[in-house]
Amino acid sequence: MDDLSDLIRPAATGHRLSAASRKALFHQLAALAADTYGLDAKVAENALAEREKIGSTAFGAGIAIPHARIDGLDAIHGVIATLAKPLDLAAVDDLPVDLVVALFSPSDAGQDHLKALARVSRALRDSALVAKLRGAASRDAMYVLIAGQSVNDAG
Repeated sequence: MDDLSDLIRPAATGHRLSAASRKALFHQLAALAADTYGLDAKVAENALAEREKIGSTAFGAGIAIPHARIDGLDAIHGVIATLAKPLDLAAVDDLPVDLVVALFSPSDAGQDHLKALARVSRALRDSALVAKLRGAASRDAMYVLIAGQSVNDAG
């Protein structure tokens, strides 16, 4: 498993979030990003919503990777969350989403943005990792998994 700790900090982890709509989900993801990385929550939320208008970022198997480019960022920042109740995000396989990784990239990130998306996508194609994330009992347990450590390593 690719270590995603350079993209996602421990505080940018949401466990069993309650979101009744795409808007509510983006609001919570943006709030996590704002609290963790100092992004403007409204700008982050709007950027996710604007990108989603192009097409759904739910790629199937209950997983979505909403992403946006934002002026003024100096690095790519990520947020990961599981949802308490799966949400219909118009995935290609019509399955509702319960695992989300949101990425916020600098406007000029170009290839780095695409590489980060590819890394996250590759990690989330690992069905064992996805099952462990869905079954994680806490934010901390989720972070240990995406940081590429075994639960025993985290101590």
